[in-house]
Amino acid sequence: MIKVGVVGYGVIGQRLADGVALQKDMELIGVADVSPTLAIRALKEKGMPYAFYNGMPENTAKFEELGIPVSGTLEELVQKVDVILDATSAGVGAKNKELYTKYNKKAIFQGGEKNSVADVFFHGYANYEKGLGKQFLKLTSCNTTGLIRAIDCLDREVGIEKVAITIIRRVADPGDYHRGLTNALQVDKAPSHQALDLMTIMPHIYATGILVHTPVTHGHIITVVATPKEEMTKDQIVAAFSKHPRIRVVRLEDGFLGNASLFRYARDLGNPRGDMYEIAVFEETIVNSGKDIMFAINIPQESVTIPETMDGIRAVMEAQTDSLEAVAETNKHLGLGKWMQK
Repeated sequence: MIKVGVVGYGVIGQRLADGVALQKDMELIGVADVSPTLAIRALKEKGMPYAFYNGMPENTAKFEELGIPVSGTLEELVQKVDVILDATSAGVGAKNKELYTKYNKKAIFQGGEKNSVADVFFHGYANYEKGLGKQFLKLTSCNTTGLIRAIDCLDREVGIEKVAITIIRRVADPGDYHRGLTNALQVDKAPSHQALDLMTIMPHIYATGILVHTPVTHGHIITVVATPKEEMTKDQIVAAFSKHPRIRVVRLEDGFLGNASLFRYARDLGNPRGDMYEIAVFEETIVNSGKDIMFAINIPQESVTIPETMDGIRAVMEAQTDSLEAVAETNKHLGLGKWMQK
């Protein structure tokens, strides 16, 4: 069993803990955070399904006052595990790396950290083999993760020469207040980092893109214009996406009108927190423009990186050396692709 710890029990950390707990070949040793946040208070109210480790000893009295059981310190958690999943705020992971290095532990950082924090900028499908046996990996951001899934899927079918993207980006996660309440759209200068990140992971493809911030919280939508090496019909594109366990093909005609529809559907499915690990391709947006193809995808930003992080654990521990075997194992334990058999 691969022993795993999660540092930073926030939006992503909670989901990483749940994801590890579902893997039959992994054991979640515990989670760590620095203060009794709402997420930690909820963990206590749920009966402490995960052991909790205090990342800031000077806050011990606060945890004691709330009756939150503490299993040890962050340093003690690090010593007990094979791999740390660092889901702390941007910049904190780089500081935590000193502790992971001290005990020669492997660690996987989320997209908010700089690429320099890790040995490999990682995606489960696109460059799994590069992560094999490495000490430190960094995941792509939520948008980049979903975008690469879609492009990699088509690239495996016929090859992709270049892509141009427009990201309609949610401004904050549900429950966040730090971005303020706005009634405006904001455009970033091109190219967006997601396009640059795609080229880092898949250097054989040229990519560029524009990002637009929008005052919504439930998911991003990306429009993609891709140039395949061989012409593809809409039926071929739909068929390629439909056999991918981490991509749902949905239809406007069936009521999937956008990000809110998919969030509501995830809740109706009974998914914890309304999460969905899969990106969604809106079938009616798939069109041909000469040789180019265009389509739109939905990115569930809070949960989309969880499968690729599980892939990362498999890579650094060399649990599977073949990428397709590794992602298939992750997919099986997370229940991805179940809708394909119905």
